[in-house]
Amino acid sequence: MKKILFLSILFVSTAVFAQKVNYKKLDQYISQTQQNWNIPGLSVAIVKDGKIVFEKGYGKMDVNGNEKPDEHTLYAIASNTKAFTAAIMAQLVEEGKVNWKDKVQDHLPYFEVYDPAISRMVTVEDLLSHNVGLGTFSGDGIWYKSELSTEEVVKRIKFVPQAYDFRAGYGYSNLMFITAGALIEKVTDKSFKENVTERILKPLEMDDTVVSVKDFGSNKNVATPHAMDANNRNYTIPWVGWDNVQSTGGIISSVHDMSKWMILNMNHGVTKKNDTLFSEQNRNNMWNLHNSFGVNQVNRNSTGSQYAGYGLGWFLGDYQGNFRVRHGGGYDGMISTVQILPDENLGVVVLTNGVKAPTNAIAYYVFDRFLNRDKKDWSKEMLDGYDKWKAGDTRIADRKAKQVKGTQPTLKKAAIIGRYHADIYGNFEVKEMNGELKLLWEHTPLLNSTLSHFNYDAYEIHWDEPQAWFSFGTVKFESDAYGKVTGITFDVPNDDFFFNEMNATRVE
Repeated sequence: MKKILFLSILFVSTAVFAQKVNYKKLDQYISQTQQNWNIPGLSVAIVKDGKIVFEKGYGKMDVNGNEKPDEHTLYAIASNTKAFTAAIMAQLVEEGKVNWKDKVQDHLPYFEVYDPAISRMVTVEDLLSHNVGLGTFSGDGIWYKSELSTEEVVKRIKFVPQAYDFRAGYGYSNLMFITAGALIEKVTDKSFKENVTERILKPLEMDDTVVSVKDFGSNKNVATPHAMDANNRNYTIPWVGWDNVQSTGGIISSVHDMSKWMILNMNHGVTKKNDTLFSEQNRNNMWNLHNSFGVNQVNRNSTGSQYAGYGLGWFLGDYQGNFRVRHGGGYDGMISTVQILPDENLGVVVLTNGVKAPTNAIAYYVFDRFLNRDKKDWSKEMLDGYDKWKAGDTRIADRKAKQVKGTQPTLKKAAIIGRYHADIYGNFEVKEMNGELKLLWEHTPLLNSTLSHFNYDAYEIHWDEPQAWFSFGTVKFESDAYGKVTGITFDVPNDDFFFNEMNATRVE
């Protein structure tokens, strides 16, 4: 009798626990969040205890249409790809083809950073933990929208300036993960696409997922990327191929497929069919801190963070005292997040098709529901914070306000026409075409632009193609004491691409 009573109580308590998350209210909250943030569309999936317990799409795949996204809709996951790259490297370690402590130059002799001595010291682990000494996003102008090969991108890394001492700081570096991809290709004699497909996508039956915009084929369930203008209006922009940098951000997936990826990681590399894709030892290595960040222990942030850092392909820390593993992704017109609480066997993925994205707000709200925490309105708090930050970003307005109207250039048009060179990038050409001044980018024609006089010897850049991450910018033609043109300097205010790194010298 006592045993029956105990089992009854256990059944009731388990049922109560299972019912504590109100999925209808959760659905309503996400729907309202999508509308409040004015993001065209998004898809969300939740994994609990090895199962997908929620997956749905909201809004529109394209603001100009009526098609709604669903759990199989494709979005760029961008830097969430980095965890896949780390997992492939773990597999190669287990196969004896690579060691975590291997010197990168032993596999890629052409790899160099800012200092020859440091170049010889960089290891595979260094590539995957953002501690080589490069600044966050520094050098991204080399590869962004570039037609350079992966090897050509890596060979230009030596021109990226040092930001801090080797292994003595943190700088989020896409270039190091591009290098990791080149190393993977070298030791396997297969492309990154072949590696990730054979080693991860097929075993997990991630059938929606592709690794190139060229692979959409007849699939129409593909979200359209969107940028946002100064009046907070979303507009469509084209998909851009990242085929030469797939290892840092090339995967395009659905929340359904990414749920399978989260389940694999929470099961420490073992698939549902009991196949081991990577070992527990390497799971530990990827989920251990290799690069620590400082946190405010006196006034903790809204997530209650007590520690934070980067492992190998993953950000590590805690959410309200719960161990958290996460990553985010930013692609032209698409923002995403993957967040896992391993001890709760809980994961959330949010994929979006806009640049003003409530990814963290949704993930935190989901966590709170499962952790039975206070019903905090993360969407409102974060939207208010975003709008305040955006209103305070006056960089473009300040520059336009300082424009001195009515000035004339001191340098004649014939003097500024010609070729300019930056070691980190390559060549730029200023030409007159159909009566207009054009700035042509040797390796990135999608950044070609038209120049109009701004003031003095500075010209405003008008991008020929829509850009997601930057808009207003100028290029200034420099000259020596005798009026001879010596080079160009860029000023394009944004948080993602440092055009000043590509200031160029006149070569002809």
